Amino acid sequence: MPRDTLLRQLLEERHLTTYAAFEVQFSRAARNLAEEAGDPRLASVAVSSRQFDRWMSGELKQLPRPDTCRILEELLGRAARDLFASVSAYPPTAPEPLPADVPPSPQADPTAHDYDPAAIVARARQLACGNVDQTTLSFLASRIDVITERYEKDGPDGLWGQTSSLRSMGHTLLAGQQPPSARRELFRITARAGGLLGYMAVNTGAFPLAEAYCAEALELSRAIGDLDTEMWACGTQSFAAYYAGRYDEADARAAAAVDRAPNHPQAIRLLANGRARALGKLGDRNQAERAIGRALELSDRHGVPPGLTSCISFLPYGRARTLANALTARVALQNTEHVLRDAMDLDELVERSDSAWSRSLVRLDVATAMLQRRAPDVEHAMSLGQQAITLASPLPISSVRQRSRDLYERAAPWRSRSAVREYGEQLRVWGRQLPPAEAG
Repeated sequence: MPRDTLLRQLLEERHLTTYAAFEVQFSRAARNLAEEAGDPRLASVAVSSRQFDRWMSGELKQLPRPDTCRILEELLGRAARDLFASVSAYPPTAPEPLPADVPPSPQADPTAHDYDPAAIVARARQLACGNVDQTTLSFLASRIDVITERYEKDGPDGLWGQTSSLRSMGHTLLAGQQPPSARRELFRITARAGGLLGYMAVNTGAFPLAEAYCAEALELSRAIGDLDTEMWACGTQSFAAYYAGRYDEADARAAAAVDRAPNHPQAIRLLANGRARALGKLGDRNQAERAIGRALELSDRHGVPPGLTSCISFLPYGRARTLANALTARVALQNTEHVLRDAMDLDELVERSDSAWSRSLVRLDVATAMLQRRAPDVEHAMSLGQQAITLASPLPISSVRQRSRDLYERAAPWRSRSAVREYGEQLRVWGRQLPPAEAG
């Protein structure tokens, strides 16, 4: 059973019982002390997770290094020798008796502090302080940016762990106290971390998990009136329904979110990725084209970048990203010549991007369109399909896997041709190499 030390007791009071939460506050105290003492060396002092676990279990046999003790004293306001002693070793000290000529303080009167100016100011400061400062919030927000920027290079497997840790840290800090502005920002960061996990879950085919994370993102973003994050999370719910084959639901979720804020920049993604693609699968040509037109109109209104923005970004869709989604919708509608014409216009932007997934998906769309023509170009289509698999192999995701299979099914009338057989074999080999969640 863990030995109950004053250190453990104080950390529990401050909701710092996880290493992630403790590390943030310890680092902040180290930086503050380094500045106050004029000793930059203190800012680099760190506590390992193993050392932290020993502290929490009360297993320490001697005090930590002097610099670590100084920072703990800065953080918790108690001498290090007291922090690591058993709570029972330091019973509450009885108050010293007042001199005869000093009247006792009116402690029994609960309103007595209302007449003490110092107490009023002290209480205000206590309410305004919290377990997270602006430096920490900026750091956590920057991690969201790093994850979205690196997503198409590292994939869900490479970024799941740090995204999950970021979300857990947000939950831990939210269990403590912050002033309203800091708490709102912490809600936003935690909502976005959960939303990112929801998007990653779609890309790995874990649809129930995606729904849960998106529901959390919606709950937190709505609690603070963060419409930007709320609409992004709705778009990810639509995205999940689309790849689960629930096209009516994908359209309905996106449409409801667009109705909430028709002119919002996030509506571009909801219209192109959510509505247009689902309507294409449902065969509703007029509504799909209307959604694409509205998305491009909003793109012009908001001056979005022309290039291919990250698929997981919280920024508005870039124009090339919107056109790539329109391409997918028009493939489903068998608007073949339009697809091939748009693909030529997109080619330079897509090939210049860092997104292997986008290059792969556009190739698959073009390959499908080539099979839809009156005079199908089977060999070229299969060549594009093989290129798509090669591009996506290092970081496989559900969308590429699904469209690769769809292309092979579309090529069924030409299975006797060597190009189709070779593509099918490459597809089977790739499927055997995928982890269970991706292999389906």
